[in-house]
Amino acid sequence: MGISRKITTFVLFVILTGFLIPQNLQMPVEGADASSYNKDTFWYYPWGSSVTHKGIDVFSKKGTAINSSTKGLVLYSGTIQKGGNVVIILGPKWRIHYYAHLHRITASRFSYVSPSTKIGEVGDSGNAKGKQPHLHYSIATIFPYFWRIDKDKQGWKKMIYLNPIDYL
Repeated sequence: MGISRKITTFVLFVILTGFLIPQNLQMPVEGADASSYNKDTFWYYPWGSSVTHKGIDVFSKKGTAINSSTKGLVLYSGTIQKGGNVVIILGPKWRIHYYAHLHRITASRFSYVSPSTKIGEVGDSGNAKGKQPHLHYSIATIFPYFWRIDKDKQGWKKMIYLNPIDYL
C-alpha cells in the first residue's frame, strides 16, 4: 500500500470516527429550560444585519454560568465584532458550536471541554450591548446537508446551520 493510499485511508478513518462519536447535547445555560428561549427565533427573518437568525437566544441573568453543550475542542475563545465575547467548539459529528455575547470567557483555546466544563458567563457583549443578557447559541456542520436547502430567506445556509432546539 503506497503512502498516498495510507494517508487517504487515515483521513477517511478520522472523518468517519468524528461522525460516530455521540453528541448527547445539554442545555448550555445553567438553570435554563425551554421557557428560557423562543423556539420560533431559529431562522427568524428579518433579524438585523445578520438578515436571518441562525441560532437561539437563551435568556438568563448576567453572569449565569455557561457550560459546553457537548464534549469537544475549543477552536477559538475571544472577541469578534457582532458576537462580542465568543467561544467556538468543534464537537462530535464535525459540528461547530458557537456561543456568543458572553460577559466573561473561561475557556481557553485548544482546551478539551465536556458538558460539565464552564466556558463562560451569560452577557450582552457585541451587538447585544444594551439588550437583555442572553447566550446566542448556534450549531453549524462542516459537511453540508444539501437536502436541507429551501426557499426561505438565506435558505441555502440551512445546509450548514442546524436548529439547536432539535438537539437539546
